[in-house]
Amino acid sequence: MAINIVLADDHNIIREGLAALLSNHPDMEVVAQANNGRDAVKHALKLNPDIVVMDISMPDLNGIEATRMIKGENPKIKVIALSVHTGRRFITGMLKAGVSGYMLKHCAIDELLKAITLVHANKSYLSPEIAGTVMTDYANNFVTEEEPTPLSLREREVLQLVAEGMTSDQIAGQLNVTTKTVSAHRQQVMKKLNLGSIAELTKYAIREGMVTLD
Repeated sequence: MAINIVLADDHNIIREGLAALLSNHPDMEVVAQANNGRDAVKHALKLNPDIVVMDISMPDLNGIEATRMIKGENPKIKVIALSVHTGRRFITGMLKAGVSGYMLKHCAIDELLKAITLVHANKSYLSPEIAGTVMTDYANNFVTEEEPTPLSLREREVLQLVAEGMTSDQIAGQLNVTTKTVSAHRQQVMKKLNLGSIAELTKYAIREGMVTLD
């Protein structure tokens, strides 16, 4: 029986190229593709794939929050992070969200196939560069000492959309809530983070890896 996979990456060329390569493997089938985190969540919860291959930096909803949502609703779905990011915040964020693997985009397709096979067999896989960072962080107690985010899931969603330049009306439409609710969430985020402007919120979101400058 084929391993069912959902691919989530906002770069169409990368995503479609991976889909073509994986679909050529007799034991794997790409059942859906998503170009943002919110669609990745929708496809995962609707199709119940074995594995979601998840980029981190995506519009609308980043890969860390998308992974949290998927694992929160269906812990049986495995997630493999596939990213260009090697920073500690990205790695720690994805590991805490519940990924079973973390790979770098410059890896060979054979390495990705190996990771998918291992994760499907209830094992874990980290690219060598990532494994080195995790070991160093563990030795220095970075993971255990990291401050938990004070924001709720909905507050993090609103923060990312604000940082991406969306207006309150646009965010309200995206999240199916009222503009008043969005404003309340934004004010609560500012209060919790002790920040006083949209510019400061944007800087915080970039620093925390919720959005990127590219």
